[in-house]
Amino acid sequence: MTDAGATSAVEWLVSVAPDPEACRWEWERNPLGVSLLPAGRLWDVLILPGELGRSTLDVVARITVRTGPVLADVTDARLGFFVPPGTAARWIGTGVRSAGHGTWIVVPYPGRSTGGVRWLVPPDGSGRLTDPVVLEMAMHEAAALIADDAGAPGGPGATGGADGAGGPAGEG
Repeated sequence: MTDAGATSAVEWLVSVAPDPEACRWEWERNPLGVSLLPAGRLWDVLILPGELGRSTLDVVARITVRTGPVLADVTDARLGFFVPPGTAARWIGTGVRSAGHGTWIVVPYPGRSTGGVRWLVPPDGSGRLTDPVVLEMAMHEAAALIADDAGAPGGPGATGGADGAGGPAGEG
């Protein structure tokens, strides 16, 4: 990420903070390099289990020019896709957690590594988000691929990865 891209991404992220300067201060002085930001203003976050999330990100990357920001925890056990605000309230899906209005998420400074969470796809400052319809289709394809791999001879066995595909109520 370029310095200009990081600056633009920082400005976009801190624009949701109740106190943008306090958010910047946290990023600079917190030994973990993270800050808490409220979801539900410019974005919601859909949190997928690791295997489904990684496979979904691969599918989204194949079918779109650029996905929205994606966070991962340090062990890649969970991936968080930034989606338009309001998506979390409409999403129906087993195994998919959401952060929307009234919730907060841990966000690292764009372009820096932290001990607990990292950007797989950092924000670019444009406000680009992952389209929830594209995300839903990608989740279904990823779940099918995981299920196929699990059933293949010599495959890793049943993973339960097919659970978790869902979508916004009234869509899909």
